[in-house]
Amino acid sequence: MTSLPITEEQVATTPEQVAPATTRKRRTAEPQERGIISHADRRRPLVQCGLPVIQVLLFIGVVIAGIGPLLWLLKSGLSTSQDILRGPMQLWPSGIQWQNIPNAWNQVQIGSYLGNTAIIAIGSLISTLFVCTTGAFVLSVLRPKWGPVVTGAVLATLFLPGVISLVPLYLTILKMPVLGFNLQNTFWAVWLPQAAGAFNILVMKRYFDAIPRELIEAARIDGASNLRLFTALILPMSKPIIGVVALLTVIGSWKDYLWPLLVLPDPKMQPISVALPRVAQTTEISLQMSALFLAVLIPVVLFLVFQKQFLRGVGMSGGIKE
Repeated sequence: MTSLPITEEQVATTPEQVAPATTRKRRTAEPQERGIISHADRRRPLVQCGLPVIQVLLFIGVVIAGIGPLLWLLKSGLSTSQDILRGPMQLWPSGIQWQNIPNAWNQVQIGSYLGNTAIIAIGSLISTLFVCTTGAFVLSVLRPKWGPVVTGAVLATLFLPGVISLVPLYLTILKMPVLGFNLQNTFWAVWLPQAAGAFNILVMKRYFDAIPRELIEAARIDGASNLRLFTALILPMSKPIIGVVALLTVIGSWKDYLWPLLVLPDPKMQPISVALPRVAQTTEISLQMSALFLAVLIPVVLFLVFQKQFLRGVGMSGGIKE
């Protein structure tokens, strides 16, 4: 049996060409993500009316839970002590006391304690970034033979509660091994333990692992040294995760209480988190609320200013697309 030749009309009527344009677009379109409620359910009248109401109620609840305590703290900081005790939820029965904030700044010495807190936060930031970036660079980019053993040891420390290492770490601060220095009542006693954070090292290492090895090998072929590779390639590509670690470190050191209380017994060296409970015994409750508002305001403002970089860094922390 001989096959008949295919004519031009038959070629022109193939199924791909006969199919409508919308069908071809539907085939090539990427699949859409589906949420909890399907598109068919969204067209129902009950869902169309109830879903916006639920979303608004959830949004209001989140706003009240997040901003409500801060607003109440501001209200209490601008009230008298009698108004706070008699009507905690009333809005300034005796009027707004604007002088509470400058009085708290001067009488409670909030400025001095905030300065100590800023020094601790900046020092912790520098030491943490130095240790976690260099450690992750060695484990992820240089990849020595003993790298997996160190990575496993660092990972194992995450399963240990912080209370277990509190006493050995405190004894180490009292007498440094080999050197024999006593770091108590010095900022180094807070900076050095803060730098040795296993979580930050592992997060940074995972981000470095996602950097394409082709870029690293190309830099080595061009003659880049390890220091050049670290400063000119790895760090510029890791700005998002560095920003995330930096913000978490600053906020964590700002609100830390137990460790600065142990290693900084001198009141002149204490941060705001340690000083406020100590001065609360001799300070009016209205000035305490004003001081607490000033202490809480700074980390909130930091997060609001850098929230875009923080959220972008969290989204990119899973890896880098080639």
